[in-house]
Formats: sequence, structure tokens, C-alpha cells
Amino acid sequence: MPDDPDFLARSFKYLQDNVRRSGPAAAASYTLIGGIVLFGGVGYALDEWRGTSPAFLLGGLLLGLVVGFYDLAKTVFKK
Repeated sequence: MPDDPDFLARSFKYLQDNVRRSGPAAAASYTLIGGIVLFGGVGYALDEWRGTSPAFLLGGLLLGLVVGFYDLAKTVFKK
């Protein structure tokens, strides 16, 4: 550690700034994962209920990807 007494305080401040700036990207990634899990789960449940092949599961996974990537794109391309 350097001899500067404020080194630790400045380090924590920079860490807090980086975490604050990464918040929207983290939220968008959670939306991507959540959309895939949620819509995939609904598709799986529909397949079990209807006794069909994994058509609803694949449709749910695709819809989850579309919703997740849409939110991710909104975050990345925000002006």
C-alpha cells in the first residue's frame, strides 16, 4: 500500500463508481437470463400439460431470447 492515508478511501470511491456505472448492464443481463428461464419454463409446462413434443419449450426459449436481447440492446444503445 502506498503511504497516502486516503488511498483506501479513494479506492473504495472508484470501486463504488464502477459498480454504479455497471448497474444497467448487469440488470439487462439478469433480464436476459430471467427471460430465458421464465419463458422456457412456461413452454416446458405447456408441453407437459398438452403432452406435445418440445415445440412450446423451443418457442418459449426463443421468446425469452428475443425479450432478453431486446432489453440488452435498449441498455447498450441508450443515448
